[in-house]
Amino acid sequence: MAIVALVSASGSPGVTTTALGLALLWPRPVMLVEADPTGGSGLLAGYFRGTREYDSGLIELALTASNLSDALADVARPIEGTHVSFVAGTRSHTQASALRDLWAPLAETLGDLEATGQDVVVDAGRLGLNGSPEPLLDTADLALLVSRTTLPALSALRSWADALRRPSLDWHQSGVVLVAEGQPYGAREVASVVNLPVLASLPDDPDSAAVFSRGAPPPKRFETGPLARALHAAIATIHSTITHRRTELLEGARS
Repeated sequence: MAIVALVSASGSPGVTTTALGLALLWPRPVMLVEADPTGGSGLLAGYFRGTREYDSGLIELALTASNLSDALADVARPIEGTHVSFVAGTRSHTQASALRDLWAPLAETLGDLEATGQDVVVDAGRLGLNGSPEPLLDTADLALLVSRTTLPALSALRSWADALRRPSLDWHQSGVVLVAEGQPYGAREVASVVNLPVLASLPDDPDSAAVFSRGAPPPKRFETGPLARALHAAIATIHSTITHRRTELLEGARS
């Protein structure tokens, strides 16, 4: 495993909630990077409910003149009681342009974390915005488009799907994560329209999602509820997808 980037084509389908949910349930150490160019940390304001203030993050990385790997370790903050560390995003959307020259070297540095036994989940926000972290999407082992299944959402998804589709011999892959599948369209219908595989489906479970999005108290049976089960299934699929792709390409290179 290495880098998994989550992004949306339109609206607010739950990219930040999904990214944090995956990270908190991830089976080994993982770094969550808030690379959404819209500004403001969804993690600090949402999950931590404003009880943790911004003290360092992407801006400090962009301003560093030293080794980026060391700087990344300095700005990453732990989520206590978990094996998750996070790098906070910008305080304001006006800072997004300052990150333009950071994305490419950061992508390389994040890729090196795999050798240390650490994976990376990137919350890349919405596609097409000024300051969008495109190099992180281009170098991610798996780029996931998060979308609901309404017609407007799928129209936007189809518009951006071509931009994320990879050549057949590329190491990197793309797929779709559906939120509230069947409301009204199903995974098979979505996959046929956007010509990308649907790798995971998450239920419309607002009470459980609120735990990640705004630090709400967990509802009863949260850890075994529909959202937690779906996130665990998504993680298993992510791992198997990347592993299968790597094996496939290595065998092809040897033949």
